[in-house]
Amino acid sequence: MPRAKTGTVRRARHKKVLKRAKGFWGLRSKSVRIATQTLLNASDYEYRDRRDKKNDFRRLWISRINAASRQQGLSYSRFINGLREAGVEVDRKMLADLAVREPEAFKQLVEVAKGASA
Repeated sequence: MPRAKTGTVRRARHKKVLKRAKGFWGLRSKSVRIATQTLLNASDYEYRDRRDKKNDFRRLWISRINAASRQQGLSYSRFINGLREAGVEVDRKMLADLAVREPEAFKQLVEVAKGASA
């Protein structure tokens, strides 16, 4: 009985790895062994960064809200507290969008927050 070799199976597996490693630098996209190791690390970063992205955006929204509310003479924490006391339930993503795209609407929210906290 002839010896069974893994020719086509191995080639398919290697092809799959190299396809995923396309665009990597140097041997990381050419050598199957190095590409496999790189892909293991890449998947860790992928997983971690999907979660970090949420924190990054929240930080950006808070910075934008803070800058816009300070232009209206109110700090971020007093603004958010005033909105909470007034019963206005708008998330930070929407507030940041209003601050950038609709300054007049944001100004009205600042007035609401000022009225509630006074």
